[in-house]
Amino acid sequence: MRSQPNLPVSQPAMDGSAAELEAAERVVMRWDSASAGAGADEPMLFDGAGDRAEADRFLRAVDDLRRLAPPSPAAVGSPRRLSSSSGSSSAAAGSGAVHVAMARLEDEFRHVLSSRALDLEIEALADLSSLSINSDRSNSASSADLPSPAAGGGGDEDDSVSASIGRRSSAAYRSLRSIREIDLLPDDAVADLRAIASRMAAAGYGRECAQVYASVRKPAVDASLRRLGVERLSIGDVQRLEWDALEAKIRRWIRAARAAVRGVFASERRLCFHIFHDLPISSTTISASAAAAPATHDAPFAEAVKGAALQLFGFAEAISIGRRSPEKLFKIIDLHDALSDLLPDVSDIFAASKAAESIYVQAVEIRSRLADAVRGILSEFENAVLRDPPKTAVPGGTIHPLTRYVMNYSSLICDYKVTLSELIISRPSASARLAAEGNEFVPSLADLELPELENQLPLASHIVWIIVVLEHNLEGKAALYKDLALSHLFMMNNVHYIVHKVKDSPDLWGMIGDDYLKRLTVKFTMAATNYQRTSWLKILNCLRDEGLHVSGGFSSGISKSALRERFKSFNAAFEDAHRVQSGWCVPDNQLREELRISIAEKLLPAYRSFLGRFRHHIENGKHPELYIKYSVEDLEIAVGDFFEGVPPSPHNRRRSHG
Repeated sequence: MRSQPNLPVSQPAMDGSAAELEAAERVVMRWDSASAGAGADEPMLFDGAGDRAEADRFLRAVDDLRRLAPPSPAAVGSPRRLSSSSGSSSAAAGSGAVHVAMARLEDEFRHVLSSRALDLEIEALADLSSLSINSDRSNSASSADLPSPAAGGGGDEDDSVSASIGRRSSAAYRSLRSIREIDLLPDDAVADLRAIASRMAAAGYGRECAQVYASVRKPAVDASLRRLGVERLSIGDVQRLEWDALEAKIRRWIRAARAAVRGVFASERRLCFHIFHDLPISSTTISASAAAAPATHDAPFAEAVKGAALQLFGFAEAISIGRRSPEKLFKIIDLHDALSDLLPDVSDIFAASKAAESIYVQAVEIRSRLADAVRGILSEFENAVLRDPPKTAVPGGTIHPLTRYVMNYSSLICDYKVTLSELIISRPSASARLAAEGNEFVPSLADLELPELENQLPLASHIVWIIVVLEHNLEGKAALYKDLALSHLFMMNNVHYIVHKVKDSPDLWGMIGDDYLKRLTVKFTMAATNYQRTSWLKILNCLRDEGLHVSGGFSSGISKSALRERFKSFNAAFEDAHRVQSGWCVPDNQLREELRISIAEKLLPAYRSFLGRFRHHIENGKHPELYIKYSVEDLEIAVGDFFEGVPPSPHNRRRSHG
């Protein structure tokens, strides 16, 4: 007879496997959530406390099921759905037990994620919010500090620290590691999640596990951003905001973005890595929105944070495509710089992930649009200065609000020269200069010459061009004055202000250079000289000898009638100048005093000499007080009233004739 080899040997082995499978099924089926009816009071295997023996026994049973009765590919699907339909079927006992096990692990995974998450202390991210290349901007300034061209004044922020724009730090920003990964769950909870996820992924349920992860962590991420102050605003919402409100939101966004990227997103990526790293996530994507992305262990992270990240960066995007107006420049630069500072971190967190790299790509594109906005705003500012029409002459020939605005703006541009030198790569274009044509208040293109300075940066060319445009605009405004002397005084005041703003700012001075500063100084000197010549030549001519002498016959000497008329003309001219020019304004104290001294040095010696030569001719006649009304001291006191911007005060003048 033929023997039956192997039968006595193989049968016990099969019986042993069946026994193991049956034992594993019994352990799993005791935790059948579908048949037991899951509820709030249902005991959980991974509750983080008590005896872990049952949890370990369950995991070993799952491992045995996977080893002894792996599910067919066609059976893989939602563990909750399949376990409820096939968990009690004897025809698919092994496969059904696997589905039951997966359903239970899904519940346990959700429970651990939800119940054992640590309370994320937003305050712990405060230092991430304060890290900034602008941290040394102690001398704060903001667009609110720029005077309105119409009002000539500026306002102060209540929160001067948070509103700061001040000077740029020369220190490298990323000198310290900026990312702060915070534990979102205890280590033992992460270990449990990893144990559960590895079983589900090995059994073909990685997709379901990832869906649970995203469904729990996404609301947590959203809540963290809300606590950081990130608002849910559409592009339209952002663009409808008034600038003051938007400026405050930009400051808050910069702080929140640093904390969100370096704290919240970085910590979420770390948690996801510890749970899903190297696990075989199902090739079926976890959501329709991720359909184009290949399935990786980063997919759960991407699904959890993508909505919050898009919302966060959407604010910056709305700013980048909003209306371009000059007051927005410096806050948009702050926004650009903040995003630039964050990009290495965004790259570390998102770019390495196929599922999340689109977030990094979006951030890069937004930074590029912010750079375009900066260039566009600078061009718009230049054109606004060019087109600002002369409407009403400022009283007293004082400094025009536009001059203050433009020079303060130019000083702030220099505070941002590090960024702007990178972004501004071309000199002012011919088209910008051609914008002058058609504006009757602006000279022709030929007159608007941009000085060619050696080795000049494109940014420096723009600053010089801005001042050139301002000069010519001021000339149009000077033409509004009917009094030519006041027109010259106006130009003197304004060019003097420009020169001293340049000298007070080493950065601005360095930008425009000595040659152009000398050109401005010459223009100031010419304006001051033209004022004195126009205003005082007529008065000083009254103190000349010409026309006073008569000759012929027996009457050679001084014509008393001509002398009386000369004194009357001088008195009238000086009184008119005193009345008018006391109301004129020279706001700079030093310039005002220098101008008075210059006038006195010309007027007083000429009057003293004239009085010394001719006073006896008047005093020997009738009513000398009608002609010699002022002593030299009276005139000196009266000159002290000039350029105060207020009507003259009366003086008790000593009569020179006694």
